[in-house]
Amino acid sequence: MTKLLGDFDVVIVGAGIAGASLAFELASELRVLVLEQESQPGYHTTGRSAALFSEVYGNDTVRSLSRASRAFFDTPGAGFSEHSLLEPRGTLFFSAKSSLDRLQALQAELAPRATSLHWLEGDELRRFLPALRPQAAQAGLFEPGACDIDVHALHQGYLSGARRRGATVICNAEVEHAERTQCKWDLRSRAGDCSATVLVNAAGAWADRLAVLAGAPILDIAPLRRTALVFEDQQTWDSRHWPLTVDIEETIYFKPDAGRLLASPADQTPSSPCDAQPDEFDVAVLLDRLERLTFFQPKRITGRWAGLRTFTTDKTPVAGFDAGVPGFFWLAGQGGYGIQTAPALAILSAALILGRSMPESLLVQGASVQALSPQRFLQTSALDI
Repeated sequence: MTKLLGDFDVVIVGAGIAGASLAFELASELRVLVLEQESQPGYHTTGRSAALFSEVYGNDTVRSLSRASRAFFDTPGAGFSEHSLLEPRGTLFFSAKSSLDRLQALQAELAPRATSLHWLEGDELRRFLPALRPQAAQAGLFEPGACDIDVHALHQGYLSGARRRGATVICNAEVEHAERTQCKWDLRSRAGDCSATVLVNAAGAWADRLAVLAGAPILDIAPLRRTALVFEDQQTWDSRHWPLTVDIEETIYFKPDAGRLLASPADQTPSSPCDAQPDEFDVAVLLDRLERLTFFQPKRITGRWAGLRTFTTDKTPVAGFDAGVPGFFWLAGQGGYGIQTAPALAILSAALILGRSMPESLLVQGASVQALSPQRFLQTSALDI
């Protein structure tokens, strides 16, 4: 006999950071059910993120969402987490002489909002980050306000908070059928059947697949694999206070990690939705770049993993109701910014679902409903025909 899970105001598909944060924001006012296809929430992208909070990362829309999220990270509220969600880290962008114009252009672009940026060059830069080879690092741009995010504490804070507010979270509940009938969504999942007025697509790499089930147009949300590893170096570095360091071409980044070093080739390999695994080629590329750009000499790799980051075609998240499919709400395509923008995206999405105006805290940072709307893709498609 099929198990009946009940009737809800909102069913959210996906219990990663997007689904968990939205459930937290809605559960005080609506009956919320979160369906997660895996055996634990956040198994894929959320659980594999070495997230950093940076107000200069991404395009203008992403930056506005990050700035609007800062207040929540600083003060999430009583009982949300036992310790701080952020720890000071900083971000350093560096460039060789051949790409100095790109670093200068970034500084000029960021200057109006990011007034604390520091320009470093020559010996000053090498004292600041001695692992960089001089020929690879002509100059650097340092963002002192960037912070490491405790992703586990953030995600668990949202999940436990959502449950305290009345939300139900069910794992091993892959959605197998979705049909809109009589102003309701009728859903069949591996965990049982349910219905809801609003169906939220927070399915990450599986977002387009859920759209097909629901009869909605796909938005060409592309899962891209990213590889990371942690290593011990032959040299002993006092790296505790080093920033996350990125070359301006975004071919590599690294940062300290519990006495070791975490690094990535910043790969963006197209992938089908899956349990992503690191590819040996990407690991080899990373080791080669470490040798060319830094003085690191890895002696032992202590961990490696890969995760899928899902991007829309314009590298901007999508959040809003699908105009052609009643009650179908998109919350997907967060790319590499999903953790740091989660608070603002959840607050904005909750306001849209509840039929309210965007909060002033988001408006003052430049957040825009239109910039996030799924209609921007559907209108483009119509013009192309």
